[in-house]
Amino acid sequence: MDGELRASDVDRQRVVADLQRHTEQGRLSLDEFSERVGAVWSARTLGELATVVRDLPAAPETAGSAGAGGNAGGRPELLVVFAVAVATLLLLAVFIEVTR
Repeated sequence: MDGELRASDVDRQRVVADLQRHTEQGRLSLDEFSERVGAVWSARTLGELATVVRDLPAAPETAGSAGAGGNAGGRPELLVVFAVAVATLLLLAVFIEVTR
């Protein structure tokens, strides 16, 4: 894959899902997760997205082929982590605007 190709929102969502999985597994703190999610949404190319996760192991192929039933147990936790990350980013944006 060419790192100079423009990233789509689907590409960004895939990387955020990977970051959520790594946070659940204890590889990232919530602060690191929030930082990286911010970098994901500001990334313009696939190469920039790849740098966000380059120090994390790739998802095993069997996890991607598990189907919808395999993820049902972990979904509520992912939503909580994602909600915390979004809230953190929103608070950061408000803080930046207030301090300008």
